[in-house]
Amino acid sequence: MTTPTAYYADDHITLYHGDAAATLAQLPDGSIDCIVTSPPYFGLRDYGVDGQLGSEPSPAEFVAALTAVFREARRVLADDGTLWLNLGDSYSGGNRTSYDTEGGKSAKTRARGHGAVRAATGLPGKNLLGIPWRVAFALQDDGWILRNDIIWAKPNAMPESVTDRLSTRHEHVFMLTKSQSYWFDLDAVRVPQDTRGERHEGRSGYRDDHPSKGGITTRSLHPLGRNPGDVWTIPTTPFPGSHFAVYPTALATRCILAGCRPGGTVLDPFSGSGTTGLAATLHGRRYVGIDLNEDYLDLSLRTRLRQGVLDVVTA
Repeated sequence: MTTPTAYYADDHITLYHGDAAATLAQLPDGSIDCIVTSPPYFGLRDYGVDGQLGSEPSPAEFVAALTAVFREARRVLADDGTLWLNLGDSYSGGNRTSYDTEGGKSAKTRARGHGAVRAATGLPGKNLLGIPWRVAFALQDDGWILRNDIIWAKPNAMPESVTDRLSTRHEHVFMLTKSQSYWFDLDAVRVPQDTRGERHEGRSGYRDDHPSKGGITTRSLHPLGRNPGDVWTIPTTPFPGSHFAVYPTALATRCILAGCRPGGTVLDPFSGSGTTGLAATLHGRRYVGIDLNEDYLDLSLRTRLRQGVLDVVTA
């Protein structure tokens, strides 16, 4: 197997410029401990590069393309590794257009011509496509084990002008594994306990202590806190120089602390602005990032990734 030429490499970070599936195909088996990623969403944004994921003609073709990427990702993932996959949904919209991340507005036709018009779905307009679950089921069928559907609740979600449905204030983060036994550090992501002193019966995050009056078991609080559960309320974070909100470092951090052993290697095959890389380097993990868009690799190196390395080196 030929290892791809790195676009950038140092002691903490390795970046590759290229198609995710093709680049992953050149990486060694079992060389990654954890994958944390937020791929482009179907028909939502135009990133201005040929071959970009999300511009497929149909939801089925998008799911197939993403499944192919994660088939290669499963091979490079260690047997005890985890995948944390953030995906948002989208609606069928007839001849609506995707969002132009360069110009900051929708554009049916653009000079550079990368197919900004949204794909036809074969469904009447206004249909929620269920893309996250289509992908999750396809990954299950391809051999992944689906362990959690985490709801990322956004308290500061972008406002929507719709008046005939509820506004969308969440996205999915799927936790998947390639084996039934895998690295998972719950203690690293526990959250402060409720200190009201209530009695609890069989709730996760508590341990048996002693029986109380009436036969109810009193459980003492875990000293490190409680299990955070599968609903995470984390604000979105704007990124200077872009026309959209990237997924937050706090979200990537929780995934990495729970799913990657200390000193391990974290992969993001859709590196983008480098959120996963920043979280990885800040917490003592190596980072491998892949992106089809050279401009995003340069942007992440100028900002987030260098910030993470400098913070580690000077700590």
